[in-house]
Amino acid sequence: MKYQSTRGHRMPQTFSEILLGGLAPDGGLYLPEVYPQVSADELEAWRELSYADLAFEILSRFCDDIPAADLRALTGKTYTPEVYCNARPGDNIADITPLRLLGEEGADGADGKTPLHLLGLSNGPTLAFKDMAMQLLGNLFEYALTRAGQELNILGATSGDTGSAAEYAMRGKRGIRVFMLSPHNKMSAFQTAQMFSLQDENIFNLAIEGVFDDCQDIVKAVSNDLDYKARQKIGTVNSINWARVVAQVVYYFKGWLLATSGPGQKVSFCVPSGNFGNVCAGHIARMMGLPIDKLVVATNENDVLDEFFRTGVYRVRKSAETYHTSSPSMDISKASNFERFVFDLLGQDAGKLAALFRDLDTNGGFDLRGTPEFERIREFGFVSGRSTHADRVATIRDLSSRYGITIDTHTADGVKVAREHLTPGVPMLVLETALPAKFADTIREALGREPERPASFEGIEALPQRFQVMAADASLVKAYIAEHTGL
Repeated sequence: MKYQSTRGHRMPQTFSEILLGGLAPDGGLYLPEVYPQVSADELEAWRELSYADLAFEILSRFCDDIPAADLRALTGKTYTPEVYCNARPGDNIADITPLRLLGEEGADGADGKTPLHLLGLSNGPTLAFKDMAMQLLGNLFEYALTRAGQELNILGATSGDTGSAAEYAMRGKRGIRVFMLSPHNKMSAFQTAQMFSLQDENIFNLAIEGVFDDCQDIVKAVSNDLDYKARQKIGTVNSINWARVVAQVVYYFKGWLLATSGPGQKVSFCVPSGNFGNVCAGHIARMMGLPIDKLVVATNENDVLDEFFRTGVYRVRKSAETYHTSSPSMDISKASNFERFVFDLLGQDAGKLAALFRDLDTNGGFDLRGTPEFERIREFGFVSGRSTHADRVATIRDLSSRYGITIDTHTADGVKVAREHLTPGVPMLVLETALPAKFADTIREALGREPERPASFEGIEALPQRFQVMAADASLVKAYIAEHTGL
């Protein structure tokens, strides 16, 4: 399996070669030259596999340069009930990503109603779906670095959940330091405490005076300085890292297997979306042959992606136009993974993609209205919708009243938009984003009570915090990294 850059860099790479990096040398993102295919017979043969074994089967199609025994050991070490132990009462912990049927919804009629499910992805160490990929990434990094006798300095940006998932996955790992950028005072108190309370010597938190897009721009600026990147041994854990995305592909297959009983049956997935990494994994699963009816992109008030899927216009907002919302992990106006999807939309024409993204850099967006490429969006199964604070509060109340379950704000955005795109008889799986404990303010507003939290997180907000506030300046971040690595 070889990997290509979305912008045409002419040196195909192996999985191990791109694992520790991030952006390609030309500023593009890596994708496989050909998506591996999974047949209906193979899918049926996977029904009884554990999550760890399913992960091995899928990942082995993408990383054939890691010995099979080693890869199987890595997935077995990662996906255990002991790691993903924060499941809700009644869920099957052994499934790792348990599927919960909320109910049959939609209009009554001859075609019947639609099963509405919640795919539980938030049972890991930081109570967010990012753990599903990040725990594997931590183990892959340690494996690769030990094998090569190397060190890695990870630079990442987070709007809330990526940072804590990365830090919990990398803390104490040999040969790894983590420098994580987050928007100052724009995460929930729980999210902030998860990250800033860590006292591990290899963890460095930088609170950037700006919004998430400023943090992400700094990461890309540093990654594009190839001399600095090589000298400081910079890697990334953001979803521009291919290994992050491919690890997320696994739970689409697991969700389909849990929601169906036979070959060819279709399901739809609704994905709360900010940086487009999570739903991009669903797109890849569909390209591999998974029978997906719809991929529903759910945004909050920062609706750049919804605008594109409705109109064909991709218009990045300026920092001052980015809303600070009650689903803060989606407060993003420049989706870094969107480039991978656009590459496929353009028939993998790297020249066309590079031209579009030059327009993005110069003019703040691009317009595909009336083009054959825009028409292909429906062929790929994509639809979208938008949710507001009032919508998510109402949805949290409704699910608590109707089904006796409390969901977080981002998952509420997903449920609200999923209900707008139900197909009678086709199961709709909403991807759970986080446990509600991470967003207590809105849960109190919606339900008048505190959300439950695992005992291990009681009082986390009161723990001492260690972080550095910094202006949104890539040169300052580069100097800080150099100071703390000594390189």
